[in-house]
Amino acid sequence: MSDPLELTRRRFLGQMTTGMTGLALSRLLMSDLGAAVPPGAHFAPKAKQVLQIFCPGAASHIDLWDHKPLLEKYDGTPLPGPVEVTFQGKNGNLMKSPWAFAPAGQSGKMISSNLPHMAQHVDDIAFIHSMTSRSNTHGPGCIAMNTCFTREGYPSGGAWISHALGSLNQNLPTYVSVQDVRGEPPNGKANWGNGFLPARHQGVSMAAQQALRNLDRPAGISRAEDEATREFLRATNLEHAEAHAGNDELRARIAAYELAAKMQLAAPEVSDLSREPEHVHALYGTKDANPLKAAYARNCLLTRRFLEQGVRYVSLYCASRASGVDGLLNWDAHRTLKADYDRHCPVFDQPTAALLADLKQRGMLDDVLIIWCTEFGRMPTHQVGTTGRDHNPDAYTAWMMGAGVKGGVSYGATDDFGRRSVTDVATCYDFYATVLHLLGLDHEKLTYYHNGVNRRLTDVHGHVIKPVLA
Repeated sequence: MSDPLELTRRRFLGQMTTGMTGLALSRLLMSDLGAAVPPGAHFAPKAKQVLQIFCPGAASHIDLWDHKPLLEKYDGTPLPGPVEVTFQGKNGNLMKSPWAFAPAGQSGKMISSNLPHMAQHVDDIAFIHSMTSRSNTHGPGCIAMNTCFTREGYPSGGAWISHALGSLNQNLPTYVSVQDVRGEPPNGKANWGNGFLPARHQGVSMAAQQALRNLDRPAGISRAEDEATREFLRATNLEHAEAHAGNDELRARIAAYELAAKMQLAAPEVSDLSREPEHVHALYGTKDANPLKAAYARNCLLTRRFLEQGVRYVSLYCASRASGVDGLLNWDAHRTLKADYDRHCPVFDQPTAALLADLKQRGMLDDVLIIWCTEFGRMPTHQVGTTGRDHNPDAYTAWMMGAGVKGGVSYGATDDFGRRSVTDVATCYDFYATVLHLLGLDHEKLTYYHNGVNRRLTDVHGHVIKPVLA
């Protein structure tokens, strides 16, 4: 008679072997099924990188993207309702756009004639015409469109994405902010700051006009001396960082300088635009007679090169502060709308359209999500005593293009005059919920514990705008 214990042992060993085989097979199957979900993501993404094009100063939706035929019909008559007092005082009568709108692309989207190059891309763009802002002031409006909060101290969208997904490259920053030659936007670095996230997630500010320094060894310095100096510097930095262990910003700054040096040594071609053929420079307009256009065009070309090298998130700014000199008010057209936009739209139009076309023809839109933003819109009326428009936080346009986006569509709508968003009203929370979704991130699950609260980019709001998804 067999020993019951022996049978139990044999049975146990047999079942264990079968079970281990099943676990191994399950592990392999799970690995295969999850291969499309990168580290940090919640589900398979449609996009891997983001290009944000930001036009600070409140670009007028009704003079660029949001055609209002009744504004033309009732030009010079009062806006229905009482005379409104907005950011800079009383508003006058309705004022039609100084530029005609014309249908573009197969979709027939109506676009301002002041943007002839951008009109070529309408079939690839998903317009969101029903945006609203929480502020009518440039500084809080800009950081709200970048961080979803009107107060400084909160992480930007790029910082959140850096935190969630990390870098795609070894020699360049994860997050780069490409600045306009005219200076920083309202509230400056808060637009690409890390807020309460670790300092390594802040955007690194760069521009084509800021030449990178040459790190070649000076004449008379041997390789051994150079390497010894670098090692001494590294050891000194490490010692200093350890002595200030709680200073995350210090460590981030040291890492940023080391990364900058590594970038210059490993990939100098990224910032060397002279490596590009002449037809590419002509496409972008980098040598245009208008120095502002040429400078912005070089930034657009630099942006493409950053994306090619795997920078996760690039913010490209067109225009600077809301106040300026020598007629450089750009999108903030309070007094002379036509003169301001006749001057500035050509600066924006060709280089931006060239960047979009270049990314498309290189096949990069399979991975790159492009978003265009401004902080709020403009009134359909003129300001009293001027031919310009005042701030309008109740209606403006943003758009998306590229990986995972359904082109040739328009979501939401403003009223007949473009005064208020009335259909499918959207917010910055909805906008970034959609951006995160395309990157494989659930905006409700992407959190960071800070001061007793699980913080989110979208705060406690937001929903994915599904009609703009491919």
